[in-house]
Amino acid sequence: MAAAESPSAALRRRDLCSRGIRLAGKMRADVVDLLDAYVEQQGLDASASVAAMEGVPLAAVERWDEQTGTQRLLENLAAYRAFRALLAQMLEEQREQLGEADAGLGRALAAVLLQVSAFAYHLEELLRLESRGIPGEEGDGPPPPPRLSLFEQKLRGLGVLRELAQWAVRSVRDLRQLGKPSSAAGTAPGLAESP
Repeated sequence: MAAAESPSAALRRRDLCSRGIRLAGKMRADVVDLLDAYVEQQGLDASASVAAMEGVPLAAVERWDEQTGTQRLLENLAAYRAFRALLAQMLEEQREQLGEADAGLGRALAAVLLQVSAFAYHLEELLRLESRGIPGEEGDGPPPPPRLSLFEQKLRGLGVLRELAQWAVRSVRDLRQLGKPSSAAGTAPGLAESP
């Protein structure tokens, strides 16, 4: 049984979760806007199907209600670290392909990259509050991708942005669960842990 949480720690955790929910909501809105611009600029069909790609974290999770708060935070952190690397790679590819021809898309990608980095730091803060060690970054990012054709890069970018938008939704759900007054990050699954 986990030790009782002090009122100040519970209040801090709820505050961090509330701020994280706002950050994730803003990030999702910006990613959706970026996705629209990306599809248009890259000449893609918005309804194009993109298969799961290596290195892109999937937001779907089996048995979500069985995860502890700590498991949720760790999965979120690993995902946002991977997205940080993927977005940086997309930004570099964008610069190589277009140079300054479409600076607006590059600025939007850079802005979302900053939001992803800030959110990853926010998750680290929550993990510190829960007295959990912060896992190192080695191995968290995707492996160096194979050289992709221009079209494959465009499709991978579409997949990255779609999945990032889904992760933002999942993160809001995870943080709402973690921010509940009766919830403690390390409690056994099932105790105040339903979606």
